[in-house]
Amino acid sequence: MKVYRLGLALALSCAMSGAARADISDSVVRVGVLNDISGIFQDTNGMGSVEAARMAAEDFNGGGKGIKVEIVYADHQNKADVGSAIVRKWLDVDGVDAVVDVPNSAVGLTINSLLRDSRMTFLASSTASSDLTGKACSPNTIQWVNDAWATGNSTAAAMMARGGKEWYFITVNFALGQGIEAEATNYIEKHGGKVLGSAKHPLNTPDFASLLLQAQASKAKVIGLANAGGDTVNAVKQAAEFGLQQSGQTMVAFLLFINDVHGMGLKVGQGLQLFEAFYWDMDDDTRAFAKRFAARPGVNGKMPSGNQAGVYASTLAYLNAVAATGSDHAKDAVPQMKKFKGKDKLFGDVTIRQDGRVIHPMYLFEVKKPEESKYPYDYYKLVSTIPADQAFRPLADGGCSLVK
Repeated sequence: MKVYRLGLALALSCAMSGAARADISDSVVRVGVLNDISGIFQDTNGMGSVEAARMAAEDFNGGGKGIKVEIVYADHQNKADVGSAIVRKWLDVDGVDAVVDVPNSAVGLTINSLLRDSRMTFLASSTASSDLTGKACSPNTIQWVNDAWATGNSTAAAMMARGGKEWYFITVNFALGQGIEAEATNYIEKHGGKVLGSAKHPLNTPDFASLLLQAQASKAKVIGLANAGGDTVNAVKQAAEFGLQQSGQTMVAFLLFINDVHGMGLKVGQGLQLFEAFYWDMDDDTRAFAKRFAARPGVNGKMPSGNQAGVYASTLAYLNAVAATGSDHAKDAVPQMKKFKGKDKLFGDVTIRQDGRVIHPMYLFEVKKPEESKYPYDYYKLVSTIPADQAFRPLADGGCSLVK
């Protein structure tokens, strides 16, 4: 655990560095990036997320108050017990003040529970479970980018508006997939659509043949991929071999990122519908960030995913809150973050609600045909924009105990 310096040492510190640093433990703000560095999410998160956090620390530049920032990282291996052990050590031994990223909802929900009422802030920029701002909401947690409610409801709404009334799901049998399928199904059935079936698979599945044949046989207009990372990529690649989209069925990926599309290629991915909070080629600000990111050591020229952009944005927002309050304790930093309402250069118009949900516009994209792409990573065309106030679950509907 961190030791607070009292008495003369603290007085001298305040005199030398200003009162703003009085409540910064160990005189350093440590942010821990926790993600999948070696598994199916390594491209969408991995070391790219670490570089995004480092970029945020560099851009923060001490917050005008000489505040020191350190970025540490670890691999949770998509295991809740591994992630929990890492964060427990960060909390009790290593003096880490905030945890960021955390793809994999099972890991994220465990960390959320562990950090509740501790001094650490949880910046859940890649954890998709909407329970984080619902029944499991915590005063220590801020959730950025996607969540299962937004992904399920907004994607279903956008596809149904284009005639996609009949659905079949291919779903990872995990908290993430189950949550997305449940939210999408609820929307579809309430709005006159039908779910014709669902096939479940374990995380990191190499062979989707039997599941895709079931989806094809269902004759559903829309095949919803309620999975992520390498699972989605494998499903799309194998669907192309079966000619699913050529036969008139439309595939929609609930959680797919630019890195995944790059990995599968436009010839395979063309026509795929996907739902994103961030695209590197949206405007001058996103392009400037992406260019800097691609030039980072170890990134190898890759464009940032929405999750990696979320790591940058949430880390910088947290550090700005630390500078404003003079404290790296969650009880001070999180309420300060929730005061923000304005323009974020990567996510547009942003508000941080009482339940910890960051709301911002979301987008339905279609993957371009190879001949439509004019330069590297020119992969998406915008289909529709979901405004921030419509993209996420209404505040009153989540059941969060923080909402008054």
